[in-house]
Order: sequence, then structure tokens, then C-alpha cells
Amino acid sequence: MKEENNVTDLSKVIAYAESILGNDYTGHGFDHVKRVAGLSQAIIDADELAVDRFVVQAAAYLHDTVDDKVVADVTAAYAEVRVCLTAAGASEAQTKEIFSIIENLSFSKELLQGAQVVSVEGRVVRDADRLDALGAIGILRTSYFGGSHQHPIHVSDLAPKTFQNHEDYRKGTTVINHFYEKLFLLPEKMTTDYGKKEAQRRVVFMKDFLEEFYAEWDV
Repeated sequence: MKEENNVTDLSKVIAYAESILGNDYTGHGFDHVKRVAGLSQAIIDADELAVDRFVVQAAAYLHDTVDDKVVADVTAAYAEVRVCLTAAGASEAQTKEIFSIIENLSFSKELLQGAQVVSVEGRVVRDADRLDALGAIGILRTSYFGGSHQHPIHVSDLAPKTFQNHEDYRKGTTVINHFYEKLFLLPEKMTTDYGKKEAQRRVVFMKDFLEEFYAEWDV
């Protein structure tokens, strides 16, 4: 998608995202989307991609403001995002692309419904979002989310699951199983060069962590 010449104000998008996500305690808060925006920029720069930077940044900041893990009324959330984008000066084409990205970004939609982002902008934001699920940050976010939903840390005889529907996916199993049920599947799904390399680096750290975890757990 070519960068448009209309005047846009990303600060309005950032302020809206912070108002919705600033008090989130599931690991999908404003700190998360801010990192996704930063990682998106790192991907664009490293891979020298020609993109509409407003679309990328806006989608990065807004993607969890419509997530059912965060908001109670998803339909109303999308309507509020449209108002936000209009106030920020986004064109209809930009708004349509941002909606396409945030509607199809999630791992669960891809896994269970075959959803895909097809634009370069979408692939950048998706890789950035998934990178923030890996590494040291990913370990803490997984633990944070699991604790907020009363998931056990680890059950030795409970094997990781292959989920068949959204409801089961949302229930999850254990914090440690989530590494195998989702997180370790992410590197092979990266589509940018930066995303592929950084995902592999972060997974090495996570596997080292698990070795130490099992040694301490099974005393």
C-alpha cells in the first residue's frame, strides 16, 4: 500500500490506545502495543520496506483495542476505532486497510479460521506482534496472562493440546504448555527477514529458560 499524502495525526491514535489499554492487566496493555509499534518500525528499517507508515503504526497501536480478551463489546470497539481514525485524518483506504489488519491479526483466527493478512503492512504488524510474544517479554506476558485467568503454572502429566475451536483456545491449559501450544509455533510463521531472525534468537532464550524451569520444578 503506497503512503498517502493526506495529513494524519498518529498522536490521536496513540492517545486513544492508551485510554483503552492503559489499565489492562492481561499482558495486552499499552506497553505491549507500544513495543509492537517499535518492532514494526525496526522491521521496516531492517528489511527496507516501502509501506504506509501511518497504517502500520496505527494498526500496531490499535490491534488490541478490539480484542475480546480486553474489551467486552467488540462491535462497539470497532465503531470507536473508526471514530478515532477519522479524527486522526485517516483516509477511507487507510481505515479499510487498518481494519483488515486488526481483524485478521490474531494467532487464534489464523489457527482456527484460516485468517490471513495479505498486505506488506499487515505482515509487518503481525510479525511485530508475534515477536512480543517471544523472548523474556514473552515469558513474562504468558505468565501474567495465565495468572490473570487462573491457569496453573505447570501440570507435569498434562500434555500440550492442539486446539480445534476458539472457545478451547481461550480456556488454555497451563502457562508452560502455552509455550508449546502457541509460542514455539510462531517462528516458522514469520514472513519478514527481521522477524524470522529475531524470533529464532528469542526462542533460544525461552528454551534455555525452560531447561532451568524443569530442573527447579522437579526437585
